[in-house]
Amino acid sequence: MQTRTRIGMALGAVALAGGIAFGFLPRAVEVELATAERAPLVVTIEEEGKTRVRDRYVISAPVSGQARRIALRVGDLVQAGQAVAAIEPLRSSALDPRSQAQAAATVRAAEAALAAARANARAAVAQAELARQELDRIESLRAARFVSDQAVDKARTDADRGQAARSAAEHAATAAQFELERARAALAGATRNAGAAEVVEVRTPVGAAVLKVLHESEGPVQAGTALIEVGDPASLEVEVEVLSSQAVKIRPDAKVLFDRWGGEAPLAGRVRVVEPTGYTKISALGVEEQRVRVIADLASPREQWARVGDGYRVEARFVVWEGQDVLQIPSSALFRHDHGWAAFAVDGGRARLQVLEIGQRNGLRVQVNTGLAAGAQVIAHPDDKISDGRRVKQR
Repeated sequence: MQTRTRIGMALGAVALAGGIAFGFLPRAVEVELATAERAPLVVTIEEEGKTRVRDRYVISAPVSGQARRIALRVGDLVQAGQAVAAIEPLRSSALDPRSQAQAAATVRAAEAALAAARANARAAVAQAELARQELDRIESLRAARFVSDQAVDKARTDADRGQAARSAAEHAATAAQFELERARAALAGATRNAGAAEVVEVRTPVGAAVLKVLHESEGPVQAGTALIEVGDPASLEVEVEVLSSQAVKIRPDAKVLFDRWGGEAPLAGRVRVVEPTGYTKISALGVEEQRVRVIADLASPREQWARVGDGYRVEARFVVWEGQDVLQIPSSALFRHDHGWAAFAVDGGRARLQVLEIGQRNGLRVQVNTGLAAGAQVIAHPDDKISDGRRVKQR
């Protein structure tokens, strides 16, 4: 009987000791898990930008006089050569010989500018024709599989740029022609009797829409006073101010996506130029920043952004790197370890420290070069409760 009692007491003591020991064992930490998977990864630079009309024309008063009230309103369409303003001579003043000589010099300067513009237009036509011929040659070579698709895309881009430069040069020549006509009109007015009530009509050099009316009311104006601004709303570009440290990663012809412009789907675009000069700008927090302007063209069909106008706000995402089959994990799973990076993988219900070599990262996801295999489970948000070998369970 005593033996049984002793055995029972011994078993009870062992059970109590086991219970106490189990109570002091560290409990499994609840964690959130993520899977290392292969998927596309895109690295972007995001900044706010605004749209602007590419070719703007500020029409100014060719002579001093009394400007009539401008009846045009913002958004009105005007045709090339249409009168947009009228200036009457000031009755109380007469043009002296010195003013006449200055008007004659202005005519000669306008003639020289017109000659230069026409020469530039001829050069642009020749360059565009050369680019088109080069595109034809590249496409024929591509058909025979002697060149790559990249060479064809570059030749096509060069041809498009040549056509755009040709169009811009022709518009510049047209504008120079109207500048000459205005200068001649000013000279003709200077040689007439000051008492003649001749009206000088100010005409637009291109067919476009009215963007701004800078001098609406009737009143005296000086020569060179801006009266009205016109431009083609269909030729929009996007201006984005980017930190200089980020601008060095953006290359011309890089892909860019425009979000939050008012539509459901993002608009596609291409970087045309990264300006080579930066400037200092004070941020909203009062910090001095070096910014660089990046100009991008809209590549989506005009029908998608037909209601977007000049000065509209957009959010630009510049694609600086992308891969289609990239092993990646959430960036939140990373932490610093011995001057490198590491993550906790979960194996058999325990956390295992894995030293990683990482590649590209986009803020939310990071590329894993070595240290993990596809399908591995990692702790998405490790904290100070997690250590190598600690028991964990999924939350």
